[in-house]
Amino acid sequence: MKLTKETIDNVLVIVIENKEANLSKAEQFKELMLHEVEIGARELIISFRNVEYLDSSFLGALVAVLKKLLPLNGKLVLTELNEDILNLFTLTRLDKIFTLRSTLETSLENFR
Repeated sequence: MKLTKETIDNVLVIVIENKEANLSKAEQFKELMLHEVEIGARELIISFRNVEYLDSSFLGALVAVLKKLLPLNGKLVLTELNEDILNLFTLTRLDKIFTLRSTLETSLENFR
């Protein structure tokens, strides 16, 4: 799992560099994100700008991260999802649970 991290205005921005976010990467991704939360990250943006495919196991990892953040008054925004991935969130109704934004700039506005 290849990720890049950057902090913008106290918001941790994670960019998934892999083209596929699937079963083989879900557990490692979840562990990395939960570690970030454990060491103090409360405002996270995860960018899917490079991701072409996302499966249900990766959705599960995202749900686990959100469940860890909510009791800590944390916030998670997912951004730059392609049309297929956006449709997956809509079909599974996870678009009602996650905050989805089209750009990094609009994502950062959720924290201001």
